[in-house]
Amino acid sequence: MQALGKQIGSRLLQGDVVLLRGGLGAGKTTLARGIGSALGIEDVTSPTFVISKIYMGSLPFVHVDAYRLIGSELALFDDLDLEARIPHSITVIEWGEGFVERLVDSFIEIDLEFGASSQQRLVTITGLDR
Repeated sequence: MQALGKQIGSRLLQGDVVLLRGGLGAGKTTLARGIGSALGIEDVTSPTFVISKIYMGSLPFVHVDAYRLIGSELALFDDLDLEARIPHSITVIEWGEGFVERLVDSFIEIDLEFGASSQQRLVTITGLDR
């Protein structure tokens, strides 16, 4: 997943937003770590408890984990003030269904599913434009 993230990250542009979907342990954070690596950032960790982390690489990298916001008021997500950062950054949002659509009209959705074995993943990448 990290190698795939690095390939994806090398193709992302300033202002791109990526929604990562998948169950617990599917590899969302590992994929985000690879995206960060493509930007020259080697210390990407899960932002589960802080919700959002900003890293400085070749482009600013905003990594959001909205898991703790599921079922909460959307105002908590709005308080992250991502709208101001998105045009200047690459933004990756884990567990962001229902949130990312409030931020941008176009984004990349990456679905991660478990394959036949615990080491196999099925990955679907879709560009969405509303």
